[in-house]
Amino acid sequence: MFNKKNILITGGTGSFGKHFTEYILKNYKPNKLIIFSRDELKQFHLKKKFKDKCMRFFIGDVRDSKRLDNACNNVNIIIHAAALKQVPVAEYNPEEFIKTNIGGAQNIINAATKNKVTYTLALSTDKAVAPINLYGATKLAADKLFIAANNIVGREKIFFSVVRYGNVVNSRGSLFPEINSNNRNKPFELTHPEMTRFFITLKNSVKFVDKCLNLMNGGEIFIPKIDSFKIIDIIKKTNPKSKFKIIGIRPGEKIHEILFSRDDARNVIEFKDYYIIKPSINMTKKINYFKNKKNQKGKKLIKENEYSSSKTSKINSKKFLKLKI
Repeated sequence: MFNKKNILITGGTGSFGKHFTEYILKNYKPNKLIIFSRDELKQFHLKKKFKDKCMRFFIGDVRDSKRLDNACNNVNIIIHAAALKQVPVAEYNPEEFIKTNIGGAQNIINAATKNKVTYTLALSTDKAVAPINLYGATKLAADKLFIAANNIVGREKIFFSVVRYGNVVNSRGSLFPEINSNNRNKPFELTHPEMTRFFITLKNSVKFVDKCLNLMNGGEIFIPKIDSFKIIDIIKKTNPKSKFKIIGIRPGEKIHEILFSRDDARNVIEFKDYYIIKPSINMTKKINYFKNKKNQKGKKLIKENEYSSSKTSKINSKKFLKLKI
């Protein structure tokens, strides 16, 4: 999939982008691996870390359509990871999130279409499902844009898909760095004692994106089968003597997240270790979403239930160790 290809990663200096870059360079031999981001300092550090001749670095913002168009010249694959993500910040700065997460998504689609990029895979979030916050609403809109883009390109060999998962362990701003940096002499601030979240490691998120790029037909949303846990259980497992201070739910925050809703479920197809949500709209390309490119067959859900983090797993030592890897 990646050998001798030109690959562009937007938000390439973020947590996912750095790990995906390392993964690609370790396992494949791309022609070019292009890092597109706004952060010159992080790009400088990446250049020092990865001294591969295939690496290219573009300073740019996904809001800038001309710069994106330039970066996408001769590109075969786009992984769109750039986004503004902090839920409370979005509530106070909605216009900025709309410009980046929605406007930026449309700019990616336009650049990919103009430059005839074969595969574009966008990273989404569980917060895009039945959103109650501005961040989730912008990602839902972006998901819809990427799915509908398959009809814009008609029968051309240009494909857009989405991958959606929960919290990424040890990514910037995530739970684990916060737990590890917390002063144990002070109570840990917890928004709600019943709060749950889906968790996936950076390693597994990168592998899942690789898998989805190899399976995508265009128009589907890929969702991995992953564990969900109570936040309080994770903290107790990390710091057994932790004390807690309940501070209340932050603006735009949910107690539980869902990866697909009960209404989505009628379009969900289940495979061995992942789900897809097939498009609810008619697609120009006629695709059998029940069989993937490896000829593995999917099936409709027996019960049309939501996929919620409220159905938590017990955080035993084995699962906790996997989370920390």
